Amino acid sequence: MMAKFYDEESLLPLSGIQHFAYCPRQWALIHVEGQWVESLSTAKGRLVHNRVDDPYLHETRGQVTTERSIPLVSKKLGLFGVADLLEIHYLGTDQKKCYTLVEYKRGKPKPDDRDEVQLCAQAICLEEMNSMHLQYGSIYYDQVKHRHQVDFCASLRTRVEELSRNMHYYFNHGLTPEASKSSKCKNCSLKDICMPKLKKSKKSARRYITDFISEISKE
Repeated sequence: MMAKFYDEESLLPLSGIQHFAYCPRQWALIHVEGQWVESLSTAKGRLVHNRVDDPYLHETRGQVTTERSIPLVSKKLGLFGVADLLEIHYLGTDQKKCYTLVEYKRGKPKPDDRDEVQLCAQAICLEEMNSMHLQYGSIYYDQVKHRHQVDFCASLRTRVEELSRNMHYYFNHGLTPEASKSSKCKNCSLKDICMPKLKKSKKSARRYITDFISEISKE
């Protein structure tokens, strides 16, 4: 359990935890160095979110009220952001409230936990802000048109806390992890900036520039 609480000036974007879980170097290039390259995948993802990002739209259908673009913050995680959608279910004769976070994603469920940690981080923020406890949430994937339930178990919460600590460490020290080529690089919009084939080494500036030019000429 995290003991440290962050002040407002130290808060980092919650959306970055997905990048960090996928590749810490990718996250650092974006959030530490300020690098970004739009790709077809990122553009499609933005369009998916634009369909639901309306903070003024509140809908009630039967026993369910839907709120969109929910502002989030956690001083424990040191993160701030926005949740796509929050469903409030009114259950039973006493109208007991049950909350469900829903995150919208392009594509289909991933083979790793990058989407799950982002949703769980949102849940931790909402719990801290409203003194509540959420057991699960959902991720809606536009390609399969199906909701994927995410249980906010202890191990996933611990994973979120660990990732957020590491994000703050790299950010506070201005560090970018070394490049490490893997299968993930193929679909990364920052691969031309990252240059995963050119790992850092103890070489002269002249040699580094020569290698860089050689790498570009191959493309």
